[in-house]
Amino acid sequence: MKLITKSLFAAIILVAFTLSAHAQANATATASATIVTPIAIANATDMNFGNIAVIATGGTVVLTPAGTRSVTGDVTLPAVTGTVTAATFDVTGEANFTYSITLPAAAITITNGTDNMDVDTWTSNPTPTGTLDGTGAQTLSVGATLNVAGGESSGVYTGGPFTVTVNYN
Repeated sequence: MKLITKSLFAAIILVAFTLSAHAQANATATASATIVTPIAIANATDMNFGNIAVIATGGTVVLTPAGTRSVTGDVTLPAVTGTVTAATFDVTGEANFTYSITLPAAAITITNGTDNMDVDTWTSNPTPTGTLDGTGAQTLSVGATLNVAGGESSGVYTGGPFTVTVNYN
């Protein structure tokens, strides 16, 4: 009986080692990462609504990202336009990557030291995303709406700054 017990015990141990040896399998893998050029944005041109004439009740001047203007209300655009430019930014980063554009959520105020006007309703080209070219660059243009009150005094109005944010998609 001892011999049978010892033989049975030895067989069980042999089967256990055999099963554990066949139940295990291994594989290997490698890890990698790619560092890309960080996205960057730099101001190239400041926004300028140009020369504006206001009558009694005021209105708005809409400056498109292409740099064209239109008016509403009692606002006119004199024949001598002055400097009219949408804001432009140089966006750089990894070639052919796309990025999202975040324009200001709030208005900014520009002033001549006495009177104030608000700039809001921001627009951009491209929008809402851009794609960097094969060299990793793109120009981003930003327009907005200038809210002109009636009776604004003459002078140069300046203010800001306003922030445009870009992030890789």
